[in-house]
Amino acid sequence: MNDWQSWAAIVIFVGAYALIITEKIHRVAAALGGAGLMLAIGATDDKSAFHSEHSGIDWNVIFLLMGMMMIVGVLKKTGLFEYLAIWSVKRAKAKPFRVMVMLIVITALASALLDNVTTVLLIAPVTLLVCERLALPVAPFLIAEVLASNIGGTATLVGDPPNIIIASRAGLTFNDFLVHLAPLSALLILTLIALCRVLFRKSFRYDEARAVEVMELEEREAIRDPRLLVQGLIVLALVVAGFVLHPVLHYEPSIVALLGAGLLVAVSTAETGDVLSEVEWPTLAFFAGLFIMIGGLIEAGVIGEVSKALAQAIGDDELGGSMVLLGGSAVLSGVIDNIPYVATMAPITSDLVTAMGGSADHVLWWALALGADLGGNATAIGASANVVVLGIAERNRTPISFWQFTKYGLVVTAVTVALSAVYVWLRYFALA
Repeated sequence: MNDWQSWAAIVIFVGAYALIITEKIHRVAAALGGAGLMLAIGATDDKSAFHSEHSGIDWNVIFLLMGMMMIVGVLKKTGLFEYLAIWSVKRAKAKPFRVMVMLIVITALASALLDNVTTVLLIAPVTLLVCERLALPVAPFLIAEVLASNIGGTATLVGDPPNIIIASRAGLTFNDFLVHLAPLSALLILTLIALCRVLFRKSFRYDEARAVEVMELEEREAIRDPRLLVQGLIVLALVVAGFVLHPVLHYEPSIVALLGAGLLVAVSTAETGDVLSEVEWPTLAFFAGLFIMIGGLIEAGVIGEVSKALAQAIGDDELGGSMVLLGGSAVLSGVIDNIPYVATMAPITSDLVTAMGGSADHVLWWALALGADLGGNATAIGASANVVVLGIAERNRTPISFWQFTKYGLVVTAVTVALSAVYVWLRYFALA
């Protein structure tokens, strides 16, 4: 690849990123414009952009989102989310901080079983209704949930898409992730709750009149279509089972989600047009543009050069290498979506592990997973779940700006990555 194309690709990516950050134009326009320029200068082409697993649009992510958005769209019509909103507020005695803690814990647990994108698609509608009922600002609650989903997703193989890529390359099992990362994930969720108490302290306004109103509501009355609810929950349960049984069935999550969406539309009375109108098309377009832009950087050799420099800095120093990989992955995953980043770094990490004579569950794999998963919290476009929630917030006329998310995400990322560094040092070196 010519040098001028590499530099041009960097300029295009930085320019588009600057537009996304400053919000001078809509982020979808910035991403698609950047993608178009990458194609125009030849940094990538139609084959790479649309058909390459390595540097193209990740269709598994796009169709997973589309399928789950359709299922959520059907469930919305049943009144399920209103039911859950009233139920959760009543269990938390309508105290705002208790509500946030409950939503954080539910999100983290669900993200460990589902992927984090699916979880936020299911939890966000509940959150919007809770905040409406209690007259609370929406942004702090949605931001806390996204941060919880990325931390909770770290715990298991299926929780965060980068973990699936790492498991595939390293030959790791579901139980390997549970043993190595779940204890840390639990500790980091407790840390997140403590941080949220401080970061969002001005948002916990208790409105007694609203609280009394909600406490008097009967959640069962919120269910509008019991038959459709049963159908939706059965399909959702089958989809969740498909996600969890991925190591056995070998169906990609996108296939499972699309099969579930198709089945639900076929067996229910929901109108196909209505269901498709619930899909966040701007969010899917943003992802497509982002993947093409990052693909341009990959094809131009930019990300490969960064990865090689990281590998050279690591050498054969296991402890130093773990810290460089953890910190470097956290920084880079905050800037580019963590899925293409891990797809690029996995083969380099594999070579490093082999050169060190390491086993499948070598510390470098856990450093890569922690850096990529937790670094995704740093900015509004660091992880797929972040982008999805920003899209949902915008659609519901409660937009969250890039910096509104990022100023909290950076603090949480710094603290959780620092704790992870201590964990890696203690578990794999000091106490090994």
